[in-house]
Amino acid sequence: MARAPLLQLSDISLTFGGDPVFSELDLVVQPGDRVALVGRNGSGKSTLMKVMAGLIEPDRGDRVLSPGTTTGYMEQEPTMEGFATLGDFATSTLDPAEAYKVEMVADDLTFDPATEPSKASGGERRRAALAKLLAEAPELMLLDEPTNHLDIRAIAWLEDQLKSTRSGFVLISHDRAFLRNLTKATLWIDRGAVRRQEKGFENFEDWRDKVWEDEDIHRHKLDRKIKAEARWAVEGISARRKRNQGRVRALQDLRETRSNMVRRQGTAAMDLESGQQSGKKVIEAEDIAKSYGDRTILRPFSIKIGRGDRVAFVGPNGVGKTTLLKMLTGEIEPDEGRVKHGTNLEIAVFDQARAQLDPEMSLWDSLTGTPEMRVGGAADQVMVRGTPRHVVGYLKDFLFSEAQARAPVRSLSGGEKARLLLARLMAKPSNLLVLDEPTNDLDIETLDLLQDLLSDYDGTVLLVSHDRDFLDRVATQTVAFEGEGRAMAYAGGWSDYLDQKPDDRGMTDPQKPAPKPKAAAPAAPAPSKKLSFTESHRLKTLPDEIARLEGEIEKLEQLLADSDLFTREPVKFKKATEALSDRQTKLSAAEDEWLILEEKSQS
Repeated sequence: MARAPLLQLSDISLTFGGDPVFSELDLVVQPGDRVALVGRNGSGKSTLMKVMAGLIEPDRGDRVLSPGTTTGYMEQEPTMEGFATLGDFATSTLDPAEAYKVEMVADDLTFDPATEPSKASGGERRRAALAKLLAEAPELMLLDEPTNHLDIRAIAWLEDQLKSTRSGFVLISHDRAFLRNLTKATLWIDRGAVRRQEKGFENFEDWRDKVWEDEDIHRHKLDRKIKAEARWAVEGISARRKRNQGRVRALQDLRETRSNMVRRQGTAAMDLESGQQSGKKVIEAEDIAKSYGDRTILRPFSIKIGRGDRVAFVGPNGVGKTTLLKMLTGEIEPDEGRVKHGTNLEIAVFDQARAQLDPEMSLWDSLTGTPEMRVGGAADQVMVRGTPRHVVGYLKDFLFSEAQARAPVRSLSGGEKARLLLARLMAKPSNLLVLDEPTNDLDIETLDLLQDLLSDYDGTVLLVSHDRDFLDRVATQTVAFEGEGRAMAYAGGWSDYLDQKPDDRGMTDPQKPAPKPKAAAPAAPAPSKKLSFTESHRLKTLPDEIARLEGEIEKLEQLLADSDLFTREPVKFKKATEALSDRQTKLSAAEDEWLILEEKSQS
């Protein structure tokens, strides 16, 4: 016998005084469903989840919960007014005899139940809300960005909890790996409509691209039909005015249909421009160490970071990743050792706390009030990589509307705050980017764009992130904090680190099954030779680069073959000679790099 749906929304319409957020929306959540809820920032994901939780009343439509079904909702910014501690909040809906459930998960989620909410960070409050939901164990769990502020170990622990639960759940998350590992169906919000596919997030991007491709084909056919009918109306209607009024009305209907099509929101027009080239050696740290009182943050650690490196720092929350970043950039002095910087460094920083943003300032003032972005006495201009831009036009590049320009920063969602901080970061040239948790709250499309920008960036990147997919796509080197102040550097991204790290130390991967006991421990496996995402991309692009350099060399050699060039145009001869030497050096380096990567890919 088929079981009744846990939750059903029928003909839901909702506006907030402007354009509809949803119109005639229908969806069903079945028992045991494991659903990814995806869509662009601002598309209404969190709003829809609040409608599902019964916290927002729609303008029209019905929300039907199956009799006896319990639901639990974890919001992005939980409020804890009236509770003395995080533990009081987390156990508020539990029987006193069940309070132990919260204590059981508090260690895994790394928060202290005795902390006062007013003294807790946003991340600690969110982890307490997650502990509350898991302890309640409702039949339907609604989780809005549960992985934000969790480290990789805690994210993997949460994956295990959700994999083993019998509850149905709906997830909003920017973490691709998390969604891929957990979901069996996908709800996609796009321009006020919700589509459902009975496949997990792993298939989402192919599905989305196919829907958009079909949409473009339909729009193109409609445009051609409108054009043909409009030509007929001009050329032939005068002779058949009475008989063809129906065709004229049909043309009007086609035009109305076309005008009512809601265009897709574009991707943010983000751009990174490196400033003057730094030296080949960007940062060299030798035996640096740091302690605070009796607590050892970092034991002697050494690293050399060269121009173009993309170094990721991973480890549990609070282990010292941000402290190491600040020592490497010179913001904090190490207790021991030394840090040496290369020449011509221009540093740009993205901080995880968004502390550079004043919540009471408007978006407009957040840009024009920044000294390095101010354009003389102009109140409506910002300096973007040396070029004046109107502040509203620049905000539109990052998907903010004109109406939002004068709104306070506190009115923005987490993803919008991240985009505003990226707008400030990308306005000035740099050759060393320091990105501390840049992926929190960003939608999938913006994450894709940021990944591409970092891959093409000529400078150096230092990155802290708990997004495993993002690390694999971006990092060329990973520094892992492995407990007791130890940090080790490994080649490649997150997956490369897991392959290389010794089994007897480091951050264990909770997704891998525990090894069965053996009579004798096997020898440590040899490091994996597989290519990282960045190396694979480089291997694909190198043949074109080599061909381009060979073509340039051939043209320069033909130019220099002119025996009279030196006496006729000595300046041109000198420049061509220097260019030829430069191209030959680059060609040799590119060929060597291709050989190394090709050999590695075949290993």
